[in-house]
Amino acid sequence: MKRTVKRSAAWFLASLTILMTGPLLMAVSGGLHGAENWQTASRESADIAPKPDAFDDAVVQVYGARAWSWRGYFAVHTWIATKEKGATQYRVHEVTGWRHYVVSSRPSIPDRRWYGAEPTLYADIRGDEAARLIPGIYDAIQRYPYPTEYEAWPGPNSNTFTAWVIRDVPGLEVALPNHAIGKDYLGDRLIAAVPGGSGYQVSLGGYFGLLAGVREGLEVNILGLSLGVNPLALGIKLPGIGELALRNPNAMAESAD
Repeated sequence: MKRTVKRSAAWFLASLTILMTGPLLMAVSGGLHGAENWQTASRESADIAPKPDAFDDAVVQVYGARAWSWRGYFAVHTWIATKEKGATQYRVHEVTGWRHYVVSSRPSIPDRRWYGAEPTLYADIRGDEAARLIPGIYDAIQRYPYPTEYEAWPGPNSNTFTAWVIRDVPGLEVALPNHAIGKDYLGDRLIAAVPGGSGYQVSLGGYFGLLAGVREGLEVNILGLSLGVNPLALGIKLPGIGELALRNPNAMAESAD
């Protein structure tokens, strides 16, 4: 009995060490954000999205950036940006935890820095396909089941929202990074399709789970932190650090590449 307890304790400590290595490396590296105060942190465009006055077609993009402060050691904040054909501005759709109604869908800069953190473009869909997806995105936002709920861990949070909208819109298949903590929060569901479209995941309240998909690869979720491999992207997934890959498994416009 004592030997079993010791083995269990050793396994737990080893697992915890592996899970925390990535966030600790992010912490000691420093410089996740360009400002010490959120009021002075940059919210300027990163010049990734096509300018509306130079690009008439519809656009759907999915972005992520390191979360503010110490949360950035563990996770990213994700959002969806849309521009209808002929529109002169984008709309940004995201969840933020500092208001009663947490869902925000408003005209804004699509590739804006998240309080100093540089945004990363995960997916870029343009033209007729984007025009077809946008009405479904608007409808999905209205159906989001947690419009007044926010929990940074394990969810529902900003990444829960992005993953939920992607799952709810037929044809919008986007694999979110493993360090988008909250994307695996399924509410009262145990099994769901992966955001990437081809595959399924099992999740126990976002605390523990297993995900397997063509775009996502294989992920194991322990206490909200995920690790795994992605054969399609030729990459590995590390807690806190994210995915180290040679290619993007999501749809990307040629000009964005």
